[in-house]
Amino acid sequence: MREDADVANAVENPVDGSFFNSGQSCCGVERIYVHASIHDDFVARFIDNARGWTLGNPLDGDTIVGPMARGSFADHVRQQTEEAVRGGATRHLNSKHALDAAGSPYLAPEVLTGVNHQMSVMREESFGPVVGIMKVADDAEAVTLMNDSPYGLTASIWTQDLDIAAKLGAKIETGTVFANRCDYLDPALVWTGVKDTGKGGGLSEIGYANLSQPKSFHLKRV
Repeated sequence: MREDADVANAVENPVDGSFFNSGQSCCGVERIYVHASIHDDFVARFIDNARGWTLGNPLDGDTIVGPMARGSFADHVRQQTEEAVRGGATRHLNSKHALDAAGSPYLAPEVLTGVNHQMSVMREESFGPVVGIMKVADDAEAVTLMNDSPYGLTASIWTQDLDIAAKLGAKIETGTVFANRCDYLDPALVWTGVKDTGKGGGLSEIGYANLSQPKSFHLKRV
C-alpha cells in the first residue's frame, strides 16, 4: 500500500482477499505492507470492515465465514497467530465463537499488527483467516519484505501511479502482479508462480499448451 493509495477505496478488496473462503485460497492475501504515512488510517478502516466478517454455520444465511476444511488446518493458523502474539503482535478482532477452539475447523478472522519477519505468519503460507499488517518506510523496504518468502504466486500494489506499479512489479518475485485489486483471474493471462509455489502455468495460451501433446519431426533431406 503506497503512500499515494486511495485508502478509502483500498480496504474492502484486501479484506475480502484475506478472509473469503475462510482464507483458504491459493491467491488469498497473506500479509499487507503499508506506507507509514497512511498506516494508521488504513489499519483502522481495515479492522472496521473486517468486523463484519462474522463466523458461523455455513447453512445460516447470515454467516459470512464458515469452517475451514479440517480442524488441523485451523490449528496451524492458531499456532501461527499465537506465535506472533508471543512475539509482540497485537490482535485486533479477538473474535470468539462457541466452536472457535483447538481442534475445531471454525476459526474467526483475525487482524495482526506489530508483526515482523521473525514471525512465521509473515513469511509462510497461513491458508486461513488471519492477516498481518506491517508498517514500511518506503517502496524499497516493501519490495524486500515481499520477496522474503519461499512462495511467490500473487502480489498487489495499491497506488495512483500505474507506471510505478509496473516498475515495482518487475522487482517482486511473484507469478502475477495486480494493481489496485487482488485475487482476480483473467483467462488471457497465464496463472503461474515462482520459488516454492510451483512450476508450469495454467490459463492463457501457455495453459492450453500444457494440455496438448507436442510431437517433433527432425527431417533431413539427403
